[in-house]
Amino acid sequence: MSLLAKRDALTETSGIAGILPALAALGTRSRGWRRWLMAVAAGAVGALAMPPFGFLPALVLSLVPAIWLLDGAMKEGSSRWAPLKVAALLGWFWGFGYFVAGLWWLGAAFLVEADQFAWAMPFGVLGLPALLAFFPAFGFALARLLWLPDARRILAFAFGLTVAEWLRGHLFTGFPWNSPGMALGQNLWLMQSASLVGLYGLTFLSFCIGAAPAVLLTGQTARARWTAPALAAAMLVGLAGFGFWRVPVEASATVPDVRLRIMQPNLPQDAKFNPRNRDAIMRHYLSLSARPGPNGAAPTHIIWPESAFPFLLHRDPASLAQIGALLESGSVLITGAARMDDPLPGEAVGKFYNAIQVVDDRGTILGSYDKVHLVPFGEYLPKVLDTLIRAVGLRQFVHIPGGFEPAEKRMTLAIPGLPPVAATICYEAIFPGEILSDGPRPDLILNVTNDAWFGETPGPYQHFAQARLRAVEEGLPLVRAANTGISAIVDPFGRIVEELPLSVEGTLNTTLPVVEPATVYSKSGKFSLTVTLVICLMLLVVRRGPHSTFP
Repeated sequence: MSLLAKRDALTETSGIAGILPALAALGTRSRGWRRWLMAVAAGAVGALAMPPFGFLPALVLSLVPAIWLLDGAMKEGSSRWAPLKVAALLGWFWGFGYFVAGLWWLGAAFLVEADQFAWAMPFGVLGLPALLAFFPAFGFALARLLWLPDARRILAFAFGLTVAEWLRGHLFTGFPWNSPGMALGQNLWLMQSASLVGLYGLTFLSFCIGAAPAVLLTGQTARARWTAPALAAAMLVGLAGFGFWRVPVEASATVPDVRLRIMQPNLPQDAKFNPRNRDAIMRHYLSLSARPGPNGAAPTHIIWPESAFPFLLHRDPASLAQIGALLESGSVLITGAARMDDPLPGEAVGKFYNAIQVVDDRGTILGSYDKVHLVPFGEYLPKVLDTLIRAVGLRQFVHIPGGFEPAEKRMTLAIPGLPPVAATICYEAIFPGEILSDGPRPDLILNVTNDAWFGETPGPYQHFAQARLRAVEEGLPLVRAANTGISAIVDPFGRIVEELPLSVEGTLNTTLPVVEPATVYSKSGKFSLTVTLVICLMLLVVRRGPHSTFP
């Protein structure tokens, strides 16, 4: 459609009732660079539905144009596979806009040591989104493969994009950050359905609800126009109603004889890992942790954040003695700390692990949890890449030869005076269904992290929101200690009991909420998602009429 024809379509109508159909026509008939630009813009708008903004209508403003653009790909080109290629390109451009707008804050990490890493900033800010965009590219192509000319194309879209999101969360170690289900997963009432279907179930629902209004302007009859949006509205009301019913009015009961003190030191990243600051850092930690608590009651458990020290705590008797002197009789310290195994014969150094260590009032390390799910390019590099960048005088982010080693499997952490603990370090908390280890169910999630890399950007807010959703999925309270924030206690319903905001120094003195019974998701989360997708697929492939769009 020419620009003149588009102008005529707009001038022949008046008011909102005329402009909206013209916008739908603009999406379905756009070609060339205008099509790709519209896809990028639509994806970027969708990032406003993510934390910390939480603007739910942005989901509609992002997904509705995506439906119209895919409508326009129905009869593209002369080849029977051309529409799929166009759909994949649309998905890539949409995903690129979404991930750049939602993950731009990753660039802050490259400026912490700008002399070493500023050159790589474009690769993080643009390169990672360019790679991640291949997942929605696949999702758009899969949706196009199942496309129908009626309202069922909303289901095709939700099916294709949910499969793509599941793959993004699992392939190549996985990266489910800002999955669109978080649009529903940050509101207290709406997030409760995660106890039934988890993050990926919320993602499917988000796609259905956000895309449904597209048929208001493309349906041929009143029924065709209003059925899907009405069902989406009813679904949203139903989710809120379930959440209102599930969240109790009264506060959660607390575990007796447990008094937690979470220490948030708010250290800048460039100071935190400088060995020259080791003594000053230790004094800062000890001073904050020794402040009097409410009613003069001493804490039973003090919690420090991830990688708290620019040295190996377990090989520093003086620091362990200082910790022992800090603690009251019978109390313990739980802290993030790097640790190193003894080197094997023929090795110069042992293997390093990102760990949580438990120290008693005698300065003895009682137990340790080693991180399983490491951050690619942040905590480790494939050995070939590590050797290559060192050969040209560069290094990876972590100041450790060869980076960290992953633990072989997730382990429940035993801590005196606490029920069994599901320990997570940093971004391990963003992976739904991977919080618990095999064996008896724990009674709380412990997350220690250091988000100082990302300053006062949306990153720390997004990280906390995802950790909070794990509490709802599993029916477990969350205890979170973050270097610069957000540190918090969250009950099993996702309610924030206590919180220290971002970039604030201080301590939280609080109790531990009791665990809730295992949720439906905790028992059968993966099964429920599979059933949902199978039913959706059956609705799409059964009774396909003459307008079936299989290539």
